[in-house]
Amino acid sequence: MPATPSSSSASTGSRKSRLAPLWQRWWRRQGTTRQDWLSVLAPLMSILVFLAVITSAFAYLRVEEINRTQERVNRDVEYAQQRLRLRLFEQREQLLQLARDTDNGVTPPPEFIGRAKLLISQYPELESIRWIDDQQRLQAAYVTPGARQAPHHAAGAMGPPAPASSGAAAADRPHGNEPLEPKFSLSTADGNPAKTLQLRIPLFNQNRRSGVVLGEFSMDRVLRYGIPSEIQARYALSLRDSKNRLLAGEPDLPPRWYGPLELLVRKPRTFELPVSLMGNALLVRAQTFQTSPGLINSALFLLVAALSLLTVWMLAANWRHTQRRQQTQRALVAETNFRRAMENSLLTGVRVLDLTGCITYVNAAFSRMTGWDADDLVGCMPPYPYWPDGMHELMSAHLENELQGTPVSGGLQALIKRKNGTVFNARLYTSPLIDAHGQQSGWMASITDITEPMRIRQQLSASQERFTAVLEAIDAAISVAPIGSAELLFANRLYRQWFGADTAGHLSLVAQAGTPSATQHNVSNETHDPVDALAGLPQAPLTDTQPANNEIFITPLGRWLEVRSRYLTWVDGRLAQMVIATDITARHNAEEQAAAQAERAQAASRLMTVGEMASSVAHELNQPLTAIVNYCNGMISRIRSRSIEPPALVAALEKTIKQTQRAGQVIERIRSFVKRSELNRYASDTSAIVSEAIELAGIELRRRNVRLTHEVAAQLPPLMVDPILIEQVLVNLLRNAAEAIDMAQRPSGQRRVLLRVQPITVQGQEAIEFSVQDTGHGLAPEVTERLFEAFFSTKPNGMGMGLNLCRSIVESHLGRMQAQNLYNGQQRVGCCFSFWIPVQNTVDSPREGAKVLV
Repeated sequence: MPATPSSSSASTGSRKSRLAPLWQRWWRRQGTTRQDWLSVLAPLMSILVFLAVITSAFAYLRVEEINRTQERVNRDVEYAQQRLRLRLFEQREQLLQLARDTDNGVTPPPEFIGRAKLLISQYPELESIRWIDDQQRLQAAYVTPGARQAPHHAAGAMGPPAPASSGAAAADRPHGNEPLEPKFSLSTADGNPAKTLQLRIPLFNQNRRSGVVLGEFSMDRVLRYGIPSEIQARYALSLRDSKNRLLAGEPDLPPRWYGPLELLVRKPRTFELPVSLMGNALLVRAQTFQTSPGLINSALFLLVAALSLLTVWMLAANWRHTQRRQQTQRALVAETNFRRAMENSLLTGVRVLDLTGCITYVNAAFSRMTGWDADDLVGCMPPYPYWPDGMHELMSAHLENELQGTPVSGGLQALIKRKNGTVFNARLYTSPLIDAHGQQSGWMASITDITEPMRIRQQLSASQERFTAVLEAIDAAISVAPIGSAELLFANRLYRQWFGADTAGHLSLVAQAGTPSATQHNVSNETHDPVDALAGLPQAPLTDTQPANNEIFITPLGRWLEVRSRYLTWVDGRLAQMVIATDITARHNAEEQAAAQAERAQAASRLMTVGEMASSVAHELNQPLTAIVNYCNGMISRIRSRSIEPPALVAALEKTIKQTQRAGQVIERIRSFVKRSELNRYASDTSAIVSEAIELAGIELRRRNVRLTHEVAAQLPPLMVDPILIEQVLVNLLRNAAEAIDMAQRPSGQRRVLLRVQPITVQGQEAIEFSVQDTGHGLAPEVTERLFEAFFSTKPNGMGMGLNLCRSIVESHLGRMQAQNLYNGQQRVGCCFSFWIPVQNTVDSPREGAKVLV
């Protein structure tokens, strides 16, 4: 329903009645009454409004004056430009008539000079009038006595060169009986501004150019006689070209600065217009004269401003007097507001009781905490509204102790009920309230909500239980002991089961594990744990100590343990050492079995290789044995016939010895290759390894009619490897290359294998790469995916262990092996097997001191 007038007025009255106390409280907080503020602000606002009106009127009149001045300048410049244009047009007509008479032959040179003299006397701005024929020869001329005599002023001399615009205009003149085209132009000299104005009137005889009549005007006289004197008296006039260069007249006045009186100064106004006879090549520019600041015309404004400033000063004096009078009141209000702000900003609730137990004060934090307003609590007697139901007797007992002066030391933990019925945990600290006279007037209690701290404490306790349960269930013995103490800070279930509840086992593990070298520390970090082992250590003590990470055998337990130790800071700040012992007996046994199987597989592979090369070896041995037989038969025959001399016999015996040594070298090389011996890694010469492999594999390659080419880089660094194993890898790769060429049935010219050994850099570390390239059919895509799998072979009778063992040998030396096809366009023309071994491996082996039978 629409509101009636009576109801609307009633609502307005009630709103005003509500706003009135708000305004009064605000004025009281400011420490000044409303009448004081109005008595100061009303005159001040009136003076400011008056000054604003006066300033606006002055600014408006100033802008109007500037606009009128600019309009007057524009009008006068337009008038001056019109007068100058008409005078130049009149002179052009006079010269044009002279040119017509000259062109028609009516005016001979003597008469031309007389008429030119008459025109110059009539128009003082004319300096000279010349008649020049088509050969640029001067026919007649008249020059004023004051003009500069140029070489071309004499009769018969060559005339001045025509400007570019004049020549272009003459060249563009159409044929026929068309009117003449006189042209004004500015003469230039070495790029400097023109000082004269030229009027060139071409002469034509039967549509053929016969010369030109040239009139020259002084720029200063054009400005002096072409513009009315009354305009010249009011402005600084000048003639300028299209580049704003001064041709005649006065230059622009330099700007001046008057400081604070800048707005009162009548600054010069400028306006310019082009002379229409020359387009934009000649401009008329006018500038008003700069006058002194108009202080006299602004006297009224300055007087009013001075009176207003005086009034403001008197008002400020009255304001200072009022400020001194109310200084004490403001200080008291500020102190009260500060204390009230502190009370309202507290997060701790405050409750005050008198000596009888009546609530006399609660702060805003207590009201927010409980939901009860101060009006609901002040004046209440026990039981209080915030006491939980069913706990009145307990809370009354605590209140009685509090009123008797025996509160609980360390605070009282109790439940507080909110207004909505929910409860929360709180801690109350009670202290006596002392008034200004030193007498106790009651008891003050601070209440803190401890719900969140209790929740966090419970979560921490649950987290501690879960963490302890996880450590107890870990399949490793974990112990923590402080440095230099026999105290055992922590031990999990497995540690207690193995070593008991003392530090003897902890110290025994640390003593047996020892302190590894920096190299072992790096290897262990890379292999087992990427986290810094010294994390948590202080900088000053134990800076040179390295973490332990060793495999030890515990005789009483009969187990292999991997021991890792870390330093950490215990909860009480002490430096402690944590030891983690993991049972690796099963892994250790498995590694030993795997190593033994790998050794047997490698030995079997070498025996198989020799077995597959038996025919080649027999052929290789047959040659020296046949030679030995032949040498022996020959020597026997010649000895029986007594036809051999001792030197010849010695030579035959030396050849027999060489063949015997050759056969022995073949047998010794094969025996060394298949001999079962301990794994022995030492700094080996790379070139020697390659030479032994070439000698051994060369037997098979020669049997298959395959030519071997090897490229070995010079000065290769030694490798810390087992040379027999590396020879085995190279022999297998060379034999596979020869078999691939044989299976591809390549012609003799294409049956070749290339062995290349060169240094490379892999991931920032130096290495040596061995590569074997053949000219077979390459590897099919399905073969490439399973190339290094065990028991996979492309040979009819192959076991599929050769390449798998080769890769295992290379990786055991921290190297990598790969294979890729060689292409000629889209056709596979061979395959390349390559592997590399890092040079830095020359100082370390995967397990120092390990001995393995091969």
